[in-house]
Amino acid sequence: MAQYRTDTKKLDGASLVTRHEVMMLSDRLTPAGTITDAFGRLRMSEPLTLFDSQHRYQDNGKWNTSNTASSNTIYQVNESAVNLNVDTVSGHYVYRETKRVFAYQPGKSLLVMNTFAMNTPKANLRQRVGYFSSENGVYLENDGVTNYLVLRSFVTGAVVETRVAQADWNVDKFDGAGYSAQGKDGEHAGGLDVTKTNIFWIDIEWLGVGDVRCGFVVDGLMVPAHIFHNDNLRTTTYMTTACLPCRYEIQNTGTTTSNSTLKQICTTVISEGGYQLSGKQRAAGIPVAAPKDIPTAGTFVPIISIRLKSTRLDSIVIPNDVSFVGVTNNTQYRYKIVVDPVLDANASWVSAGTNSSVEYDISATGYTGGDDAKVGYVVVSAGSGASVVDFQDGLFKFQLERDSFTSTPVVFSLVATGAANGNDALGSINWEEIFQ
Repeated sequence: MAQYRTDTKKLDGASLVTRHEVMMLSDRLTPAGTITDAFGRLRMSEPLTLFDSQHRYQDNGKWNTSNTASSNTIYQVNESAVNLNVDTVSGHYVYRETKRVFAYQPGKSLLVMNTFAMNTPKANLRQRVGYFSSENGVYLENDGVTNYLVLRSFVTGAVVETRVAQADWNVDKFDGAGYSAQGKDGEHAGGLDVTKTNIFWIDIEWLGVGDVRCGFVVDGLMVPAHIFHNDNLRTTTYMTTACLPCRYEIQNTGTTTSNSTLKQICTTVISEGGYQLSGKQRAAGIPVAAPKDIPTAGTFVPIISIRLKSTRLDSIVIPNDVSFVGVTNNTQYRYKIVVDPVLDANASWVSAGTNSSVEYDISATGYTGGDDAKVGYVVVSAGSGASVVDFQDGLFKFQLERDSFTSTPVVFSLVATGAANGNDALGSINWEEIFQ
């Protein structure tokens, strides 16, 4: 049936696909029907953004960086981007990975989008963009010659990669001949150019055995390139977990002829169909008979702190609320929630339980650094002197973080000071652990 194309202002009688701003439910629109999510539901469901990253005024601080000497990252203020730069030396690299892993929920499609522009491919230069860690995940790779879509798995206890070259992509090869070439004015006829800005997307139907679709956005449509089929084909899960970080990599696999740059732009991770917390509720606090002493008025003291265990750095832990109680009567307190402080040598970390991913400290007497996330006041008088800070409105906003490159957890602390020397205080933190 001929359709009037609003982009060319002509009737299109040759196409079997409805060309119209309104998506017709009778059409697949693209070869794998991306009008639906990874579970076949129309993408009308309520998406919940688990993470977003953009760099409007500065490198936004949501990523950790690992790099060799003479390699670096440079923020590009006018581009709202970060350049990952390597020189020509064999083995030199820059890796960027999110400080968090993201909460896949069984039965919900997990959608990941990364925008980038790669360096011109050349011998001995490898570039990667995607949703992956050092052990599991999915990513786009250019090895200097060929584009690959890669599924990485640690199910066997060692990294195993299923690498699919562009010529073997099973939906659209993005070579100028497929659906992806049917853009406006023919500007996509040349196929995928990784040196140009692209939106690379992945949606995951995990449950341990589902499909993984990978593709690129073309003129506003999500066009799949390849589907990693897993159901009814394997004897176990296809990767250890779908709770993973986002990551960018550029690395010299040998000596290169010139310096190279991978441009990191934006990233988002979305749970399609919303998200419902369903983990284990846990808590820790100061013993009521042993309140924390604040020796010096105006100097903040850590009341209680939590962090991920070093053996469970990819766990997802969500602080729910913090309670603060001023004990000394007829005085005023100021308290803060501080993210990423460095506690003093008096800190003594205690496991929150054998099956918990968290440890806590109530022994530290001082700290340096960190970012103030919340600030509040308590005035203690007869019958009052407590405050509760509820984080439920932000859901994943205060998720505990880590640096996977250095195997270091990020500390989350309640700190406080009083109006007079020797004021005492109590505090607690409640959190939810999403078991993966």
